[in-house]
Amino acid sequence: MATREFLLSNADQFVGQEIALTDWLNIDQDQVDRFGEVTRWAPWMHTDPDRCEKESPYGGTLVHGFFIISLITYFMESAGVRPKDGAYSLNYGMDKVRVLRPIITGEGVRVRDRIKLIGTTDRGEGKCLLKTGHEFEVEGQQGPSVYVEYLNFWFPKSFDMTTSQ
Repeated sequence: MATREFLLSNADQFVGQEIALTDWLNIDQDQVDRFGEVTRWAPWMHTDPDRCEKESPYGGTLVHGFFIISLITYFMESAGVRPKDGAYSLNYGMDKVRVLRPIITGEGVRVRDRIKLIGTTDRGEGKCLLKTGHEFEVEGQQGPSVYVEYLNFWFPKSFDMTTSQ
């Protein structure tokens, strides 16, 4: 059986389907600390393992929800979720962002993304708005820990930026 090629021109045929399940990604305390530093959000629940062990109801530091959400583009690229006829895309936004349960850093945690195509919107001239659902899973846990619907505005390789607005 031949596998259909994922294109902007036929993306609507993939709506409702899981289009990728990424490899596991390791996240450790150093990464969580650096994310907190860069975003200027580093409260003890994310950055102080000793205090969390004693005072937190979770028994360890938590991975920032926004850290997990920020991995969407990494996971899409690493899983090859790129229409073959797409030149580039722009972040268009997000819907239904939910942090369903905390992710405890501990000695390290492994996360992956289950990606489903939810919808497509033709924007003319071969351009297309893709809506993907992302279920971020933590190894050893049932169900998603974070859910996001991501909107990604794609431009085709044939799009001429010099004549279009």
